[in-house]
This record gives sequence, C-alpha cells and structure tokens, in this order.
Amino acid sequence: MLKQWTTRAHQGHATIAFPKEPPAPLPERFRGLPVIDPAKCADGCRACIEACPTQAIALGERGPKVDLGRCLFCNVCVEACPTGAITFTNEFRMAVRRREDLWADDRGLRLAEALDKKSRALFGHSLKLREVSAGGCNGCEVEVNVLGTVVFDLGRFGIQVVASPRHADGLIVTGPVTQNMRLALQKTYDATPTPKLVIAVGGCAISGGPFRNHPQQLNGAESLLPVDLYVPGCPPHPLTILDGLLRLLGRIESGK
Repeated sequence: MLKQWTTRAHQGHATIAFPKEPPAPLPERFRGLPVIDPAKCADGCRACIEACPTQAIALGERGPKVDLGRCLFCNVCVEACPTGAITFTNEFRMAVRRREDLWADDRGLRLAEALDKKSRALFGHSLKLREVSAGGCNGCEVEVNVLGTVVFDLGRFGIQVVASPRHADGLIVTGPVTQNMRLALQKTYDATPTPKLVIAVGGCAISGGPFRNHPQQLNGAESLLPVDLYVPGCPPHPLTILDGLLRLLGRIESGK
C-alpha cells in the first residue's frame, strides 16, 4: 500500500484543466486548422487544388478554401504550394454544427454553437453516447477511447460512452458508413430514445474520407442520419472532440 501511495504522489495530478485553462502546447508535428494566405497565392496557380487527394480544396471569392470535412491533414497541399500560402497550425478547435461551416479560408472557422436551451437542459449535465464504428480504420475510435483516460477524464463533464443505444442520448459515428454497416447503424439509431444527438467524428464519418464516392460506402453519417456536430480530422485529436462536445453543451462560450 505504501508503494502505491508513493507512486501516486510521484505521478501527481494527471488530468488536464481544460477548458478552465488552455492545454499544454501540442507537438509541432500535430496538424491542426489549415491557414491560407491569399496574398501569397500566385495568379492562376492551382497546385494545391490539383495535389489534394480528396478534392478538399477549392477556389472561393477570397482565394483558396479548404473543406475540413474532406481534408485528411496529409500535408500534400503544403508540399505542393510553391509560395507557402497554405500551412497547418496547432489549432485544435475545429468542431462545427453545420456541414457548410467546415469550409476554412483566411477568416478561419465558425466554431460549434451550443444546443438550444431545452436541449441543454436535457443533455447538459448527463450525456450518454453510444459509439458506432461504421467501417472505420480504428484511428478515430482510438481517439474517442482516449477521452476516457485519466488525462482527459470525460466523465467529469457528465459525458459517458455507454454499451447500449437504449441507454444513450445519442451516437458518436466513426468511419465512412460502409454498406455492411448501413443497417446496423440505422438500427442503432432507431434504438436510441428520442430526443437524440448524432456526432460525426473524423473525415470518414463526415464525407467518406479517402473512400469518398466508393460504391461500398455511403460518404459518411449524414447520408443516413441528421448530424448535430461535425468533428474533422484524420483522426481528430482528443482535444478537438472534447472541445466540440463542450461547445455543444454550452460549457465553452461561443467565440472563445
């Protein structure tokens, strides 16, 4: 017992203070929100658009813009850009409420807004979620699981991943929703009591990811279910998922 106490004292307090305090700086290799500087774009240059493997980059009124729902954060666009107009930052806050808000340009993103007052009263203090891997590679699934560790301690916010949809308030969907998982996902959704939420985690669950438009998958959860929160990434960082969930529940004020 003395050895256990000594070990615990040596480990200290492992749980991060987020969102009360900003998290420790993420590693330099982490690729978060992409930033585009239109002033650096050469006239007529389409290098980043042509290089993107998922057609996530398009030209907008203000110059190139990135669809984070399709983006794999693979860095190919950065390598292809001859002028350094596009870079990936360490900004992990990227979850949004509407699919169209995932387009990022030089103005950044419109981050997720909280549920309405009635929904916050229902889910704000106790939110139970059933995770469904609808053909995922296990990358996003692992990041969701990490939220239950002592570092993030998802339970302290009243949020818990449960084993049965009948005990859940909503679903976390990962993977592109393969044809083999279509019926299973629909049945899981139907078994979840109403009112309920759907959270699409990762590029595959949002758009199909690298499998987009393949006939054996459905280009994400939105093809079957109404989505309330989109969490981009391939896979998203646990902080990106946590930040999105807390914004959805009104635990983080809009604009911060």
